[in-house]
Amino acid sequence: MSPVIEEHARARLITDGPLTRPVPVDLRYDPADERRTVHIGLPDGTDWAFGRDLLERGLRTPIERGDVRVWPCGRTQLIVELHSTDGVEVFQFEIRTLIRFLARTRHTQTPGTSPDAGREPPPPSRTTRPDKSAKQGARPERGAQPAHG
Repeated sequence: MSPVIEEHARARLITDGPLTRPVPVDLRYDPADERRTVHIGLPDGTDWAFGRDLLERGLRTPIERGDVRVWPCGRTQLIVELHSTDGVEVFQFEIRTLIRFLARTRHTQTPGTSPDAGREPPPPSRTTRPDKSAKQGARPERGAQPAHG
């Protein structure tokens, strides 16, 4: 059994204001999951899950599946746009971070087989991680600034 692959990364939250802000995200992939799902954990306790193939294809060309849109932005950036009932969140990632993460997930595949061969990609999903929400308390209102201390 292969261990779960996790990587802590930074993304930039793109807002409609003049400034973007860096946010920590958790990238996670469980090789035992037959659906080949990548999870992106956001600081507010939200977890987005979608097919690994969506992230890989988005490195080369714009792609959309359900509530998730991914596209390259220049040579070094990747945009991930997440739609929910709460609104839209747009994150900018360094491509090299995602390439490194995806390369680690490839090493967990059986040699000689395509990681997504013959599989229907899972639809994107959004959940709230109870452990994060409990630690952070109630979710701040949209647009609220985090406390610094």
